[in-house]
Amino acid sequence: MSEEKVEVLCQNLWKVFGPHPESVLNVVDNGATKQEILEQTGHVIAVKDVSFEVRENELFVVMGLSGSGKSTLVRCINRLIEPTRGRVLVDGADIAQMSDAELKELRRHKLSMVFQSFGLLPHLSVLSNVAFGLELRGESKEERQEKATQVLELVGLKGWEESRIYELSGGMQQRVGLARALAVDSEIILMDEPFSALDPLIRRQMQDEFINLRSVVKKTVIFITHDFIEALKLGDRIAIMRDGEIVQVGTAEEIVAHPADEYVSEFVKDVPRGKVVAAESIMEEPPVLVGSDQSLEVAIEGMRVNRVTVAFVVDADSRLKGIVTMERAIVAARNGLTRAEEAAQQGFPFTSPDTPVEQCLHLVAEGNVPVAVLDEEQRLQGVVTRLALIHAMYSGDRATRER
Repeated sequence: MSEEKVEVLCQNLWKVFGPHPESVLNVVDNGATKQEILEQTGHVIAVKDVSFEVRENELFVVMGLSGSGKSTLVRCINRLIEPTRGRVLVDGADIAQMSDAELKELRRHKLSMVFQSFGLLPHLSVLSNVAFGLELRGESKEERQEKATQVLELVGLKGWEESRIYELSGGMQQRVGLARALAVDSEIILMDEPFSALDPLIRRQMQDEFINLRSVVKKTVIFITHDFIEALKLGDRIAIMRDGEIVQVGTAEEIVAHPADEYVSEFVKDVPRGKVVAAESIMEEPPVLVGSDQSLEVAIEGMRVNRVTVAFVVDADSRLKGIVTMERAIVAARNGLTRAEEAAQQGFPFTSPDTPVEQCLHLVAEGNVPVAVLDEEQRLQGVVTRLALIHAMYSGDRATRER
């Protein structure tokens, strides 16, 4: 992961609102709290010494309650709000050092933004709204209409090109806002609570559609939300903010399993563990692993010694060729078969490493063998047992278990 390209880097970022922000930072350096600063100086610390990085094609969620500083933070990234101190690097370039012309180019080509209130222009058609950023960039009418038409189809609004904004539902309006950001084909999209104004059912639908869209359109996304469940559902990694500070950064599984403090613990205490813990986190070494060219006797003896009823048969590259149960192996040996692969059955339960364990429940329930965890090359990574699944769902994180 450390070798992945960093698209956005925030270093020790501060934003103080008030007439003399720099002087206030000196007071903060002496240990005064946010509330003390407000009472003593009338200044508001909105973002306090924030540092994080966002990797290429990552969906990085900044989550916090109202007043936590998350929306101010995202506006510091594209300099809609000027930071008081610290640096923001976008693809290695320090935005604080950019001229007005360079900043315009950055916003037109590198950074797009989707707002909570959509920011749509009611006097323009849907097509013209989507093409608006392309028009500002100086592209021809033919080019921008072609691109806008393509992204409208991508977000499911084909046939609505000439409609007015007021004719669309809230969910459809949000699709227009997203389409406008996609049309300019920027590498990075900033999304400030884009789904929070929608009804719960429509919000879940938009979340699902956005997940599917990201699998087609590879973009780096910084996503702002106050909804922890939304953060868990969408984010590759999550930063949790409180009073202008980031209190924890991690994957959904890391945060749920190891909350940094009581504040984070309050968010995660009611989260169903099965939705965030991945199969790779609870998988174990197969108790009996047999090479495809090895004998049935080896498989039978391995199962007998380890007191299990199934062996996993792999080739020289660790690709799973099948499983052999004790009963099947004994019958095959009596029928004259000698090699483990000859007796291996193909109909075995399997899953991928990143599958939430909740989705493994039916696999365990339907079979009497552990679930094989396979990578994209069908190589065996480990197995999920019924006992491990019960521990993951109901007994806390894997740090409490011996692997």
